[in-house]
Amino acid sequence: MIICSNCQHENVSGTVFCVECGTKLDGIETLTTQAITQDQISDDLKKKRPEPPSSPINSWISLHLMDSGKILPLGTRNEFTLGRLSEGQPIMPDIDLTPYQAYASGVSRLHAVVKREAERVVVMDLGSSNGTYLNGRRINPHMEEEIKHGDVIALGKLKIQVLLRIN
Repeated sequence: MIICSNCQHENVSGTVFCVECGTKLDGIETLTTQAITQDQISDDLKKKRPEPPSSPINSWISLHLMDSGKILPLGTRNEFTLGRLSEGQPIMPDIDLTPYQAYASGVSRLHAVVKREAERVVVMDLGSSNGTYLNGRRINPHMEEEIKHGDVIALGKLKIQVLLRIN
């Protein structure tokens, strides 16, 4: 037990401040910091190197979800539908954006399609309720628009940057 010099209250061993009056207790060893060398920091950094995100080996496209920072590497197919799942509905998009606030952002169940045609990549709105935007410009439904690496597609309010890897 540690007795407070101010109010004489008995405090449990290890207490730094009196629980009764808040006075710093005498006889408590002050905490000291330990110096860390540059070598220790380097060793720790080497041990804790994060693994690179896994992606399909032959993936030609990845989607960077701008609000969350998440990058979704897609497979090797030439066409992907983008949308969200809806309970009790048979409609299933290839890429389900439900975990990324798709409903709140106005993403339709089948919102848009991204496809590769030889060296050209296009996006097409599938008649969505809230529209598809390419670099801030609303695109016409059911009409293909060419996209390039770094373009931003918005499905409703959900912004996605397109990352292409086409040889």
